[in-house]
Order: sequence, then structure tokens, then C-alpha cells
Amino acid sequence: MEFQRKNIRLPALRYAGQNWYFLTLVTEGRVQRFLNPGLVAETLELARDYARMEGFAVWAYCFMPDHLHLMASGVTADASLPRFLTRFKQQTAYRFSRQNHQKLWQKKYHDHILRAGERWEPVACYIWMNPVRQGLCSRPEDWPASGSFDLDWRKLLSLGMEPWTPSWKAQHGGARSGAL
Repeated sequence: MEFQRKNIRLPALRYAGQNWYFLTLVTEGRVQRFLNPGLVAETLELARDYARMEGFAVWAYCFMPDHLHLMASGVTADASLPRFLTRFKQQTAYRFSRQNHQKLWQKKYHDHILRAGERWEPVACYIWMNPVRQGLCSRPEDWPASGSFDLDWRKLLSLGMEPWTPSWKAQHGGARSGAL
């Protein structure tokens, strides 16, 4: 019997237009690929290019050793999150595979569409605090693979946002195996 993956996506219209998204893209096998600054720089450049091409602003990003967090929003009516992430993941995976003969990404990605009234700023701060929570640095500003394409993130971080916890962590008392 062949294993079939469950479709974890909402209807396509939820991923179109001017929505806000908290995204997590995980490396294949959770291998710590993003300890390589050259790979981070190349992947970051492609994220910037594809976000711009596909009508997205990237308000926050953080490369962790085995995954990438993005806080993005569609800035045009025809922005499509699946199109943006498919093109971005395909191009980064192709380049990585050509150089290393290995897979870069897991097949799917995790997404959280921000609800009406849910502020994006605490979500962005949550992303930037990830290396601190994981014990990789003492201050988010010290992590070299975090930032924003569209704002002065250090200034926003200094405002002291109300803490945000992803719904899947809140539902499970904050514990989750393989914490992202």
C-alpha cells in the first residue's frame, strides 16, 4: 500500500491576494544546511528576487540551521503564496542539488495565515527571537541570518512587542517535538 500525504492546505483563494503569512520551510531530513553562510546568502538573494517578482513583501526572515522562517504579505491583488514558494523552493533546490547532489527542502511547508485583527509585528519578533530561544545567541541582533527586506527590524524589535505564540504551540502547552 502506497503512503499518501494528507493535503494540509486551505482552499486556494486563502493563499491569494493581500494576506499575511508566517511560513516555515524545513530542510530535507532536517540536515543543518544553513550553517553555511554562502548558502544562506544565495538563498536569501533568491527569496528577495522571487518575493519581488511574485508581489510579496518579506517583513521578517530567520535562517535557523535546519529551517527558514518568513513573515510575508501579498502586496498585489494577484499575489499567490503557492506560486511564490514553489518558484523559490524549485530554484534554490535546483541550485543546491546541482552543486551538492542532495535535496535541500522537504516537500511541503508550514503556513499560518494571520487572522483579521492578528498583528504581524509580534509574529515578526517571534521569528527574530528564534535563535535566542534555541540558545544560538543571546540577542536577536547577534544572529547573522535574520532580518527584513522591508523595514528596520532592529528598531521594531526594540519596541518590546507583546509575546506571540503560534497556535499549535499554545494548543500543546508550548511543547512540540522538533520545535520550529
